[in-house]
Amino acid sequence: MERPNQQPSDVQETVCNENEKVASQENLVEQGQEVVQEVTAVAQDAQQDATQVDSQAAPQEETQEAPQDASQEDTQEAPQEASQAATQEAPQAAPQEATQDAPQEAPQEAPQEATQNVTQAAPQHASQAPPQDKPWLSHYPEGIRHTLEYPQVNIAQFLIDAATNYPKKQALTFMGKTLTYEQLYAAADALARGLGRQGVKKGDRVAIMLPNCPQAVIAYYGVLLSGAIVVQTNPLYVERELKHQLRDSGAVALISLDLLYARIAKVRGKNPEEGPVPKLKTVIITSIKDGLPFPKSWLYPIKQRREGFKETVPYGSNGYISWKSLFKKTALSFERPTLPQYDDIAALQYTGGTTGTAKGVMLTHYNLVSNTLQSLEWFERVRLGEEKYLAALPLFHVFGLTVLMNMSVCTGGCLVLLPKFEVQQVLKTIDKEKPTIFPGAPTMYIAIINAASKLKKPLDMSSIEICISGSAALPLEVQETFETLTGGKLIEGYGLSEASPVTHANPIWGKRKIGTIGLPFPDTEARIVSLETGEFLPVGQVGELVIKGPQVMKGYWNNELATEATFYNGWLRTGDLALMDEDGYFIIKDRIKDMIIAGGFNIYPREIEEVLYEHPAIVEAAVVGVKDSYRGETVKAYIVLKENMAVSEKQLNIWCRERLAAYKVPHIYVFRDALPKTMVGKVLKRKLLEEEQSNE
Repeated sequence: MERPNQQPSDVQETVCNENEKVASQENLVEQGQEVVQEVTAVAQDAQQDATQVDSQAAPQEETQEAPQDASQEDTQEAPQEASQAATQEAPQAAPQEATQDAPQEAPQEAPQEATQNVTQAAPQHASQAPPQDKPWLSHYPEGIRHTLEYPQVNIAQFLIDAATNYPKKQALTFMGKTLTYEQLYAAADALARGLGRQGVKKGDRVAIMLPNCPQAVIAYYGVLLSGAIVVQTNPLYVERELKHQLRDSGAVALISLDLLYARIAKVRGKNPEEGPVPKLKTVIITSIKDGLPFPKSWLYPIKQRREGFKETVPYGSNGYISWKSLFKKTALSFERPTLPQYDDIAALQYTGGTTGTAKGVMLTHYNLVSNTLQSLEWFERVRLGEEKYLAALPLFHVFGLTVLMNMSVCTGGCLVLLPKFEVQQVLKTIDKEKPTIFPGAPTMYIAIINAASKLKKPLDMSSIEICISGSAALPLEVQETFETLTGGKLIEGYGLSEASPVTHANPIWGKRKIGTIGLPFPDTEARIVSLETGEFLPVGQVGELVIKGPQVMKGYWNNELATEATFYNGWLRTGDLALMDEDGYFIIKDRIKDMIIAGGFNIYPREIEEVLYEHPAIVEAAVVGVKDSYRGETVKAYIVLKENMAVSEKQLNIWCRERLAAYKVPHIYVFRDALPKTMVGKVLKRKLLEEEQSNE
């Protein structure tokens, strides 16, 4: 519902304080030399992505989620008016006139039902004994409830509530640039109105192709507030992948970087209206500088020109418009529509799944709200309005979307944004910003451990309290070393795009079992089914992991056949081979498609990788099955050694034979400097197999 009451603004005092900080021209030049060095990494990364992306592989890891039987009330509508303070201190992207003319009214309080439900779940019926078919409930820590209530709201309600409850709290920080929650809401509201002015309607699809930066967060919530559906798009996508996603989703608008314009133009063709993606009418172009503070925003274009970058975007033609133009008075005068319902689609999250064909996972607002609140329940000691989330995972990935962006805004936390994972920058950021929550992937934690061990002066990382690792198995040595380094807790979890994405995790302060993905989340059911008969299997037997829960997707966009194939009697098929132990902890054996069949034996690469990770000389390992004329397939291991360490194939063979059955021991070892990975650190085994096939 609308909130007409006005809220006093201290923007004039803020502006005066900022003016006092501006140095003389000579001092600015001196500052500029230091700033250029700090910005260099971002510019070089973005420029390299724009010019060399065709040689890079796009991530393929997200996966799935199930439909909701919704018979609930309408969502609360977002406030339509933004605060004066928020708009006048809006992101650097907004020009002077945009910040002066932005709406003057801020949300005073979120709808009571939504606020209560977001921060409180339904009481647990503690006296009720856990069902025998859900042994995991007996091992929930005392403070975690078995079942929750989920508000019937649009996911954008999290931002509306945060702007009401924590208006002056920092919502995000990026290379010295900060936005409060009232500023973030005002910027998202302004963008929503600007999109409407461009013809974006309720239910339209709007693609966002941005790295981690303030504009990525503003764009996400702005698209949601406009009533449109978010289509998260990887900035590393090559033309073929980008064309497929834009065409399949039917996106009418795209928000991206100036550095990526050339690739976008090639996809659209010389005559966009008759090109491969004719529905794409509007392309909104921003720049890294739009998210930087002064004087970095002033110096960044100078650095770009020195490195040979020339902005050639034809603003005003073929639907190309600047990010800043959406914040002008004419755009802000547009009235936003009412927000979509809780059971409407919020996002299309594209995933390769098990076939390699990109499919749009339809995640509803209810899916995303549910998984965010399930995660909050699992992170039981989160302090509302106080946590800092280190955002090294990309926000366009479903893991980062939920456990970083949605979680942070839901809890009134601060997102510490990094454009990409670069270990030295991560260490500096930890030292400066003191983040408390750091979701990541095993490769990230490994890199931090290795880099920290080389520092002459030990780095204080004690601010980190909670880390959840996903995308790959978490080696015991990595877990123990990282926890010793930080004093915090590092747990392994599990999820897939089709489940928004998290379904399982080890308890943070309860009983953890190394080598497992932990217990199902509240209100999440999990079973193991036989690949042969489809029947549920008892404890200890390996089969396919299937899932039910409020976070499970509605289905695949425009792909009924794939949707039907992914659900089995109402259960989401994960494509993962797993087993459940007697306590309800689940163990992933491997992807069904990754399983190796050698001489009639089923071999799980993950088991072999865990043995290799235990070797003191190995930092990374990946195991695949390759053709063998005698056994059908045989085991091949790709090895990355720690710096200044050496080991021979013979030594590794002895190591494995002492720990594995003979038929599981790798027959081939390949030593490499690095393994191909996605942006969240998951090893791309398909790239290794492609290399193998090209060498045949």
